[in-house]
Amino acid sequence: MPSIKVNRDRCKGCELCNHHCPMRILGMSREINLKGYFFAEVRDPSRCIGCMLCAVTCPDLAITVHGNAVQYRCFDYFPLAPRGELAK
Repeated sequence: MPSIKVNRDRCKGCELCNHHCPMRILGMSREINLKGYFFAEVRDPSRCIGCMLCAVTCPDLAITVHGNAVQYRCFDYFPLAPRGELAK
C-alpha cells in the first residue's frame, strides 16, 4: 500500500497537492508550521493509489510517496526529447 509523507515545515500551504489528488485524500491542517502556514496533511491514507501527482505538483518538494504495492500512474514521466526532435 502506498504511503504519503508530508514534510510539514517545508510546506507553504499552496494547496496544489489537494487540487491535483484524484482521490481527494489530502487536506489542510488546522495547525501552523514553523513558517506560519497551514500545511497539507493526509486525511485518508487507505485510499491512496500511489499516482504521485501530489509529489510531482508540490513546488517545495515537501511530499514523498513510498510503497511496495502496485502503483497506478496517471501519466508517464519521460525526460524531454533533445532539441529539434519530437518526444516519443
